[in-house]
Amino acid sequence: MSLRLIEVFAAPEHVETITAIAKRFQALNVWRDAAPIDGVATCRIVARPERQQELIDQLQGALGKEPAWRMTIMPIEATIPELEQTAQAGHRAEQATREELYAEIERGARIDGTFLQLVVLSTIVAAIGLVENNATITIAAMLITPLLGPNIAMAFASTLGDRELLARAAATNAVGVALSVLCAAVVGPVFAGDASSALLERARLGYDAIVLALASGAAGALSLTTRLASTLVGVMVGVALLPPAAALGYFLGTNQPRLAVGAAALLAVNIVCVNVSAQLVFLFKGIRPRRWIERRAAQQSTRISLAIAGILLAVLIGMVHWQKA
Repeated sequence: MSLRLIEVFAAPEHVETITAIAKRFQALNVWRDAAPIDGVATCRIVARPERQQELIDQLQGALGKEPAWRMTIMPIEATIPELEQTAQAGHRAEQATREELYAEIERGARIDGTFLQLVVLSTIVAAIGLVENNATITIAAMLITPLLGPNIAMAFASTLGDRELLARAAATNAVGVALSVLCAAVVGPVFAGDASSALLERARLGYDAIVLALASGAAGALSLTTRLASTLVGVMVGVALLPPAAALGYFLGTNQPRLAVGAAALLAVNIVCVNVSAQLVFLFKGIRPRRWIERRAAQQSTRISLAIAGILLAVLIGMVHWQKA
């Protein structure tokens, strides 16, 4: 986990409290301005990597009710000379704080022009790749990965019990999937012909699809919490979500209802699995709300969402078993 510089801007009377909290969590360095500027004092803290989230939570608890305060969190790329604690912790994987995750994930839950354009473009490319049975084109479409953001945001919001973010992420995901299906339904008849093996593969629901979707969701959440490169992870999630949506639209547009049902079932199981595994990773990584009353609500939200997902997953697995039988 890397070092972070935490800057706290608050009224001068809170400086001693901020300093005491920093020392309680064994901050590596604490500085404070010699004199307040415009009635606002500044404290800068270099927090121990393993105690950053605890320190941030305590600062929020102490200052949260104040009318004018602010905290900024910035990663430290390097220090000279290198701190001994940094060298000793070098083997640990970096983990983002809850606030950093929220800021990044919340952007993926927004419906804006860029998101809609990426959905349209990636669906057109994916549909052409599936129709032409060209894996290279299909992978190129999945590199755009517009559906990664809202699905990970749904899992993250369920973990925190954040109903507002969950509603926005679910709406964004629904709009993205619907737009993808619609685009493929429009593009499909233009390239209509004998269904390629790639298309037919997206109309078959199997245990391998369930495992792939579970692994994709877990990898997506893990890449965010540990700050790993997300490009390849985005491809994994794209494999699980974009091709089935494009196949569903193609089969609807070419009036093949039986194959459309298979593609819809595959898309449904993939969405459920991606969200379940991502949510479990967030729980395993200790992502939770700051206040205890919010934690109780989050636990209830998590239990409900996992129970619903478990029921849906059981039904879908039953469908797989029935198909094979």
